[in-house]
Amino acid sequence: MIPQVAVPAAQTALPFPHLPAVLLDEPNTGYGLAQALCREQKAQGRVLWVDATANIDRVNTAEKIQALVAKIKSVGFNTVVFDVKPILGEMLYPSKFAPKLTEWVRPWATYKLPADFDPLKVMSAECRKQGLSLIIAFNAFSEGHREFPKKGLAVEKPQWQTVLYENTVAVEGNTLGEALQIVTETSKLPRLTAESFSVALDKDGKLVALFEGVSLAALAPKPSEGGAFFVAVGASEATWLRAKKLGETLVPTLTPRFVKLGDMPQRQVPLMTNPHHPDVRQRLLEILAEVARGYDIDGVIFDDRLRYAALNADFSDFARQDFEKALGKPVESWPQDIFRWEVAWPDLSRRWPVPGPLYEQWLTFRARTLKNFVADAAKTVKAIKPQLSFATYVGSWYPDYPELGANWAADDLQAGLHFLSDSYRSAGWAGLTDFMVTGCYYKIPTLRDALALGRNIGDTVEAAGQFSNRAVGDATFVYAGISLEHYKNRPEELKRTLQAACATTQGIMCFDLSHDIEPLWPLFTEAFKVSAPAPHTVPGLLTELRRRRTAQRASGKPEPPVILYRGTSGTGF
Repeated sequence: MIPQVAVPAAQTALPFPHLPAVLLDEPNTGYGLAQALCREQKAQGRVLWVDATANIDRVNTAEKIQALVAKIKSVGFNTVVFDVKPILGEMLYPSKFAPKLTEWVRPWATYKLPADFDPLKVMSAECRKQGLSLIIAFNAFSEGHREFPKKGLAVEKPQWQTVLYENTVAVEGNTLGEALQIVTETSKLPRLTAESFSVALDKDGKLVALFEGVSLAALAPKPSEGGAFFVAVGASEATWLRAKKLGETLVPTLTPRFVKLGDMPQRQVPLMTNPHHPDVRQRLLEILAEVARGYDIDGVIFDDRLRYAALNADFSDFARQDFEKALGKPVESWPQDIFRWEVAWPDLSRRWPVPGPLYEQWLTFRARTLKNFVADAAKTVKAIKPQLSFATYVGSWYPDYPELGANWAADDLQAGLHFLSDSYRSAGWAGLTDFMVTGCYYKIPTLRDALALGRNIGDTVEAAGQFSNRAVGDATFVYAGISLEHYKNRPEELKRTLQAACATTQGIMCFDLSHDIEPLWPLFTEAFKVSAPAPHTVPGLLTELRRRRTAQRASGKPEPPVILYRGTSGTGF
């Protein structure tokens, strides 16, 4: 339980005055045109996210959806985000462009979705009946799941998978692997035989001892400080190593290696696709058009897979061609002119990459690639139904995103971040959206709460909401996302979190319906008892926000500095 703090009577701008009061950093929390406008209009996003796979058993009949939507409406939410393209890439509705998801297998149960049942059609009808805004969610560049290695279009079409820039580590042309290894502890030696040969290396890679056959395992010596053992198990590798002499130096070299994500022995959960592959992009646009034409909805949102898989993705031929076209010249040394990996001695673990002469251009190029796709996606949707909202979800920890290519901020954000050059800044996509959701997934509600607990104030919903609001910079509306799993048996902290989230941004997104929400329904009823429209649903409100923004920028009035709190990497992913 967070210690309670007495709040002065003068405290203002609490979004829920009937909930327990919290002390907020109001000068920064309330800053911005979007904040002022939504407070004037008493507009507030109240969004409940319904994940596709986690909630199959809640949406696999019409009766369940009817009861669910009625409940969501009754407690005061005004917007439902319904995920129809999960990480696996199979769809909840019958699509021309992907298989339909009919079951979700978990260790504890198998959940079924009838092949002839369309939950999106029923969800649309029920949200319309209840007066709820319905936003449809898609995991863009993901077409497979680590736990289902044989399923997904990226498995069927491996050419769609993102290509990673990895390394082959070798010594004098001998590749390190099972037959030739570097170990730092004799307890971790591979199985040695009479044919094996090993050497001890000092901190500089110089040979200081030789071990024939299994003698290294039998003697079990400790390496010298900063040293290691070089172990040849394979016959040809042992023959090569046996020819070395004491005092010689063995220096590992790195050669770039390009590998599809699905071929990696260990990889992230989503099987990410290549943002540069024209078929991948075109199919996503066709899926958006299919839903926009086929269903009575209010908008679409891309989940956090609207990004690259990692800093070392994508390095495909498609990416190289696009990059060289953007540069207007060939890349002389691919990929080292972008960055090169280094490995640490003696364990050969990969270090942070060393930037090359084209590194900054590469970061901007990737951000620009995704911004252009966002523009194409928004145009596709609005060409069919101009009134539809287009939105994106992102993690709130913005400093992570240069590694992932997704510059979700406004295109004029001024903040003390090393990567925020003029060219990178201009690739911000916030202004292309009708609203944005940022995952402010912290357990501590406010700055004051963190101080009372002796914790980092950056690890709070209030700090994340503040920065999200400033990073988006009134280019669109922003709603702070919270993770309901953080509040199991913590209802008072959830009340404080609702205050912090809705005071720092223009609304809240609660993730997810599946996170034991049932005990929390009464709390939401209490919080949302005074109804409010979502800002993205109020006619003309975004237009007015952008009119005021343009006028403010034209006035030349300087913006106060953006406060950069020390948050936690990966928050909201």
